[in-house]
Amino acid sequence: MTCTPQTILITGGAGFIGSNLAHMLVRDKQTRVINVDKLTYAGNLESLRALNNHPDHVFIQADLCDPGALRDIFAAHRPDAVMHLAAESHVDRSIDGPGEFIQTNLVGTFHLLQTALAHWRTLAPEAKAAFRFLHVSTDEVYGSLGPDDPGFSETTAYDPHSPYSASKAGSDHLARAWADTYGLPVLVTNCSNNYGPYQFPEKLIPVVILKCLKGEPIPVYGKGENIRDWLYVKDHAEALYTVCTRGTPGETYNIGGNNERTNLDLVRTLCGLLDELRPGPKPYADLIEFVTDRPGHDLRYAIDPAKIRSELGWTPKEDFESGFRKTVKWYLENEDWWQNILNGSYQLQRLGTQL
Repeated sequence: MTCTPQTILITGGAGFIGSNLAHMLVRDKQTRVINVDKLTYAGNLESLRALNNHPDHVFIQADLCDPGALRDIFAAHRPDAVMHLAAESHVDRSIDGPGEFIQTNLVGTFHLLQTALAHWRTLAPEAKAAFRFLHVSTDEVYGSLGPDDPGFSETTAYDPHSPYSASKAGSDHLARAWADTYGLPVLVTNCSNNYGPYQFPEKLIPVVILKCLKGEPIPVYGKGENIRDWLYVKDHAEALYTVCTRGTPGETYNIGGNNERTNLDLVRTLCGLLDELRPGPKPYADLIEFVTDRPGHDLRYAIDPAKIRSELGWTPKEDFESGFRKTVKWYLENEDWWQNILNGSYQLQRLGTQL
């Protein structure tokens, strides 16, 4: 069954993936977006500036751990679908302070599921059949792969190794339980590492780009041998819409970019692009500095996207070269966006008003 929701509630829509998704839904799919975000440190209203005053974009500052606020939002806007992206997601932060990850990723997901379930039960039969709850997760719940192991599939056993991945694994189980126990039409996606515009500058790709531009050492964990599969964020947004509108409730779909690289190869690729696009006094790769590896650092993640490709016809449009070239150019062309984060001025915009 293909569904075309007219109103979608996005959680975490001021974050990296959520803001890219909101832009795509409003501009390309002509969908009304109710954008709910707590505006923690990683939420940035500057990422939504192009949607200011757009009639199909409503921003609401709210905490998923506030069930009263959630009930009011569902009652006021009556969404046809929920795309749940809100999560604490930085592994290093989860090691230093796991409590926020438990609250947001587990308790917040519980309250959202409960509110969506109550809303779904009020719908007329046709709307009830068309409603979808898309829970967006990560490949990190599957643990680590060896160098020659096949990629993670939808049936790979969970084996999380950090407080972040454990909290996301728990939220995945909650979403599936609400589907099995209560019949809520839930879909789950597990994606590989995203990159692209609007990524908060604590993640690897923007860290490398900004370190190069500032002429500072580029930290690489261990020997840089950890391998990740990289997915361009706009390809991910298209995949999420495809799953939400064409996926089978109760199913899981793994979303990958078909772009496995070691961290060291990735860093060198970014340095090479910057050598071309913004030459410095010496090659940027000279700034690479190896640092002590972090605890529980998984060796390799890789996604087998065969199911979403065969069942829903989705494949990524960007390859390793094209996606990273676009990303580097975006950071070079949008210095105001990341400078406002580095100097903290973006936090002054957390007003809780509708855009």
